[in-house]
Amino acid sequence: MNGSLIGMGGPARAAILALGLFSAPAMAQTPPAAPAADAPAPPAAAATAPSPAVIRIGFLRSYEKTTALSVLDEPPEDIGLAGANLAIADNNTTGKFTGQNFTLETVTSKPGEDVMPAAEKMIADGIHYIVTDLSAEDTLKVADRLAPSGALVFNAGALDDSLREENCRANMLHTAPTRSMLADGLVQYLMWKQWRNWVLITGSHDKDKLFADALKNSARKFGGKILEEKIFEDTGGARNTDSGQAQVQRQIPVFMQGLPEHDAVLVADESEVFGTYIPWRTWVPRPVAGSAGLRPNSWHPSSEQWGGEQIQNRFEKSAGRRMQSKDMQVWTAIRVLGEAASRTNSVEPAKIDAFIKGPDFTLAAFKGQRLTFRDWNWQLRQPILLADDTSVVSASPQEGFLHQNSELDTLGIDRPETKCSF
Repeated sequence: MNGSLIGMGGPARAAILALGLFSAPAMAQTPPAAPAADAPAPPAAAATAPSPAVIRIGFLRSYEKTTALSVLDEPPEDIGLAGANLAIADNNTTGKFTGQNFTLETVTSKPGEDVMPAAEKMIADGIHYIVTDLSAEDTLKVADRLAPSGALVFNAGALDDSLREENCRANMLHTAPTRSMLADGLVQYLMWKQWRNWVLITGSHDKDKLFADALKNSARKFGGKILEEKIFEDTGGARNTDSGQAQVQRQIPVFMQGLPEHDAVLVADESEVFGTYIPWRTWVPRPVAGSAGLRPNSWHPSSEQWGGEQIQNRFEKSAGRRMQSKDMQVWTAIRVLGEAASRTNSVEPAKIDAFIKGPDFTLAAFKGQRLTFRDWNWQLRQPILLADDTSVVSASPQEGFLHQNSELDTLGIDRPETKCSF
């Protein structure tokens, strides 16, 4: 066999051989005899190759242009969708060899709109796989509606631990990390740095409180201390213009005055009300982490390690910008399906589903190690990147944080602690 086939996956190698792209070494032989004059003509070659089998993927997303404290943090209109488009292209590159073709059907709604009509239409159209970038509530509704059909939902947007715990579903898998995974990744790094004593500044919205709770749990888990927590109330003003830099420069230090001696400031501000104001404006000079300063992410636009430069270049060529966390989470969900279809050499949902949920499934995703699903709540194990605005500072799990099965299981809720019961 030609040496260039060595190491090629079985389905791709079989497809290449079937296409005749490689041939066995020539053997000496006598020329074939000319056909008899009355011999029938050979049948004409097929005009076209067999059509590839199609795997249809639905994508339900919620988007509305929002104002962030920094215009640099405003999510682009194609956030997540650009990752989906690249993943479809990547799947179809392999699909050329395996006889598989992946298509994407996207429905975008505004926050608060009813997503169920779109989900039900996808089910009626026979779509078995739906990727979601929705609120936790809408994600759960879609999973419950799809359950009778046997279809799978891939949650690529909602961070809520509840979707993996008390509200887990057997037909709902998660490529988005949880808040507990993000908090554990950050706290591991602070403990590794021996910065053990923190103050916590929490926003007044529900999402802020969920992230604050995750940070508190991580502190207990790894031995850190939150010495004091302060609540930053959202008064509802126009965040970009009302106060002005001069007032912010005066008000934030006063807000931070009188706190106990600490090593770092933790910020829980998923609602984008105040977090960007904290770095460089604290009463005493301290590093800031959480929703501002050093942030935990599933991905970062500057990440180029572990082959990341390759996907960044392809993504930038496709989307005209760098890849963000939401893009990577959606890309990963669709690549899970592409990998499973390729490895099983099948488009049958039963075979693909069983492989994804089986012990042999792994996915390479430019994070330094292959990713797998936790079989107790279908959360994707993954490293957490810790980054500031311009670069990746570190990646967790950190050195020295050990686990009997996988060090990635030091991030988030482990099997003995899970509340999930399918």
